[in-house]
Amino acid sequence: MRLCFVGYGSIAEAHARAFRELPGCEFAWLVGRDPASTEEFARRWGFGRWTLDLDEALSGEVDGVVITSPSDLHAAQTEASLRAGKHVLAEIPLATRLADAERVADVAAETGLRVQVCHTQRYDPALIELRRRIEAGELRPHHLVCHWFFLRRENVNWTGRRRSWTDNLLWHHGCHVVDAALWLLGGAPEDVRAQFSQPHAELGIPLDLDLHFRVGETLVTVAMSYNSPWPRHDYFLIGEEAGVEFRDGKLWGPEGPIFEPDRADRSIFHQNQEWLEAIREDREPAVNAAAVLPALRVLQAAQDQATPGLPG
Repeated sequence: MRLCFVGYGSIAEAHARAFRELPGCEFAWLVGRDPASTEEFARRWGFGRWTLDLDEALSGEVDGVVITSPSDLHAAQTEASLRAGKHVLAEIPLATRLADAERVADVAAETGLRVQVCHTQRYDPALIELRRRIEAGELRPHHLVCHWFFLRRENVNWTGRRRSWTDNLLWHHGCHVVDAALWLLGGAPEDVRAQFSQPHAELGIPLDLDLHFRVGETLVTVAMSYNSPWPRHDYFLIGEEAGVEFRDGKLWGPEGPIFEPDRADRSIFHQNQEWLEAIREDREPAVNAAAVLPALRVLQAAQDQATPGLPG
């Protein structure tokens, strides 16, 4: 599998480590924006060639494209890769507009090529167990409350690396949370309501938001912030039988952990492995372009409720 990476940031490194463990993968091309950074990443990870021109790489000997570029570029680069006859592993979000994501899903269906979107929380062992308990009827949910708080008042990612682009609380991290909620509950969203803070003076985006919607009879509440010096990422399920919290890669009850994975988190590895297996088996990946559209419909409905002119 001859791979082309688009982007050379921290998440690209995580994907490179995962693919190094997967047999039959060759780092053929790297596409970047800054010549020095692109060349350095290409040499460090052993890419055969590098370029600043996506079309040049797509015209070369490439079987699959791994898109880890800034969020606003994902949809156009995914579509270009598909139209060039390449399979795609696209980082979250697939798009920052619902219409763009729908177009990508249509192109994937037309071409018969395989798109896997990196909704990596679907591969978290503790969340897989929580979903199993809900599907088995061991937990009948009334309310799912989701928090994701951390501090990002500058264009710096989770590793401390400075970015040349601005992240997006709604369309990036909100996409993670909303998709996880819909996947856990196994239903379609209804009655989306949203609130946003005013845009940050320098970043130009809201740093706080609340989302509310229903999945069947289950209420979903999402609270998110880029303003919190105390990082927090958890899902609390209030069920008929019990309350269960997902936090720190475990499931917790009132007395402590009730499910602890017996292995280290290898969600990215298993996600990327699924993409390769889907290509080899000529089937749709588990998290294909069509599968992520329900989450993007929630985000678009929320965006549409923002103050006119307020960026996402």
